[in-house]
Amino acid sequence: MISAVEVELPDAAATVVYGATLSRALGNSGVVYLSGTLGAGKTALVRALLRARGVTGTVRSPTYTLLECYETAAGRVLHLDLYRLADPEELAFIGAEEIGASDVLSLIEWPQRGAGFLPAPDLELHLAVCAATSGRRLTVTAHTGRGQAVVAALAPDDTR
Repeated sequence: MISAVEVELPDAAATVVYGATLSRALGNSGVVYLSGTLGAGKTALVRALLRARGVTGTVRSPTYTLLECYETAAGRVLHLDLYRLADPEELAFIGAEEIGASDVLSLIEWPQRGAGFLPAPDLELHLAVCAATSGRRLTVTAHTGRGQAVVAALAPDDTR
């Protein structure tokens, strides 16, 4: 079974398309860690995923609020950006107890800042800037059976 897939995202339009693909593959629950340097495109990918789920309002990185919740037709989505988190225990005070619930999709940027409090991820999405093209390389890695099902759905037909 495939446990990881790599995708080239040459521009913003490709990120939007892949966000929709990812949204369909994820379903309505799971824990997804997003990693990469500042400016790698983590929030842009989350925004694309949320747009695919019908969110029309402003989708900002919750850098200062830490958590934004979206009610979508596919279910509740939590978007966390833990870049400014000083202590993982702070998550208990912002209503993050829903992370990992069976009916919630949790998208977590800078998850290493919440170590010890966050549940293990089903998937990790790692974004890297490609200096030669100014595009992005996305690596999707499964960490659970649920994650493997998503990776299998995302894999190109010739690798299945």
